[in-house]
Amino acid sequence: MTPQSVTQVDCLINARWVIPVIPHGVVLNNHSLAITGNRIVDLLSTKDARLRYKPKTTFELDSHAIIPGLINAHGHAAMTLFRGMADDRPLMTWLNNHIWPAENRWISDSFVETGTELAIAEMLLSGTTCFSDMYFFPNRAAKAVHRNKMRAQIFVPILDFPSAWASDADNYFHKGLKVSDEFRNHDLINIGFGPHAPYTVCDAALQRVSVLAEELDANIQIHLHETSQEIENAIANSGRRPINRLDEIDFLSPRVQCVHMTQVIDEDIELLQNNGCQVIHCPESNLKLASGFCPTTKLSKAGINVALGTDGAASNNDLDMFAEMQTAALLAKGLTRDATALSAPEALRMATYNGALALGIDDLTGSLEKGKAADIAAINFDHLTHQPTYDPLSQLVYTSCARNVSHVWVNGRLLVEDGELTQIDTEALKQKVQLWRAKICASENQQTLKF
Repeated sequence: MTPQSVTQVDCLINARWVIPVIPHGVVLNNHSLAITGNRIVDLLSTKDARLRYKPKTTFELDSHAIIPGLINAHGHAAMTLFRGMADDRPLMTWLNNHIWPAENRWISDSFVETGTELAIAEMLLSGTTCFSDMYFFPNRAAKAVHRNKMRAQIFVPILDFPSAWASDADNYFHKGLKVSDEFRNHDLINIGFGPHAPYTVCDAALQRVSVLAEELDANIQIHLHETSQEIENAIANSGRRPINRLDEIDFLSPRVQCVHMTQVIDEDIELLQNNGCQVIHCPESNLKLASGFCPTTKLSKAGINVALGTDGAASNNDLDMFAEMQTAALLAKGLTRDATALSAPEALRMATYNGALALGIDDLTGSLEKGKAADIAAINFDHLTHQPTYDPLSQLVYTSCARNVSHVWVNGRLLVEDGELTQIDTEALKQKVQLWRAKICASENQQTLKF
């Protein structure tokens, strides 16, 4: 190869293994990613990469697996500030008696911005490069995302009742549209609509969401069929399951991300299938709150896209997508009594490409392919917990990988290097978080909240 054929690139990442996710289940030994600007320009053997490219920066990751950055497809980022509050309680008791009263007292623009930044730091350190968020003050969450250079889909909340952010349904829509306008052309953030759940949003508001989502080419995320109580109450009140009600008002579509879906019958699967809906599976939160089990194997066999999310840190209690993959895989095997159900490659796909597909950004991220954004995570396998490594795909899903994430790039920017955040002042962040903890603990309502 002549010197004239050598191409300059910004960055060359040489790795022991590259797992691109697309094609499915492929593990490439001794391969490299070439990056220019914010894009992957090539994926090839390291031997050829050294001859073909002249990089400004080279990363020699000889004991690492390189994967697409993980995508956390559902959460409430600011709730990191409620981590560990009111644990070991049923969902509705947890919500009605503890979380909603705490939110009514403490939620503010500064609470959301600090809590979201804490979530971003935690997610980056554990290999997540993109997350979906549904919470109050979405404008401040988006500002935290913008400042910290992460990728996110922010859902503006829609509810029938007042909150610290909005007074009524019209006010939620008014404020939500302002957020949508503010971030319409952002390269890392897109805005959708987040009607909380069928039991907290009326038909008129749900239909308005559908119309606006179509007009603005926006996605919709809704908590759906999360508990048996939700189903029982809906049938008692209207004679219909919640998903049937949504179908009758023409709410269901490929834009709709149905979160949880732990109470699923064959007719529900048919509705999801016919309308092209996405399902977001949050296994650890559902287990902790004893909500039920999402039938991921049946959904996948029906051709329904299933992605993974952590839910909020108040009900999980972490934002570790590696742990979510492991739990999802083990749960699927246990429920079906089939050890082949939800294999390691399938679990990784759920946490990467399927998440991108659900969020409508699969042309941009979710796999390591030429032309896609350089959203990348590197995991160092040079630890006792990964010895010996026979199958790096298996190691990614079935061992504790989050603590061994060494490097993370989002849109070509190196945001984690050698296990340390490059953009976030962790000490300053800790101080802000501790101020919130002290304020909440000192509250006169501390006894009422029963932390």
